Amino acid sequence: MEIKVLGTGCAKCNTLTKLTKSVVEKCGIDATITKVDDIQEIMQYGVMVTPALVVDGKVVIKGKIPTALELEELLTK
Repeated sequence: MEIKVLGTGCAKCNTLTKLTKSVVEKCGIDATITKVDDIQEIMQYGVMVTPALVVDGKVVIKGKIPTALELEELLTK
């Protein structure tokens, strides 16, 4: 699984990065997590509000930080 956290480095973006890493580790998910902070690359996903989460090329969350449970459900389904 390829996971990208899109964000320019704000507090919410950093929180989503930490939360994602925590959930992946807790659930034993085989995933590569990348932080994308280049605004041009973020815009290629059609994201205008960060933070956003991209899983295997698909934007699954944008403009909010999910709860750990929401993120766990999203990554394990």
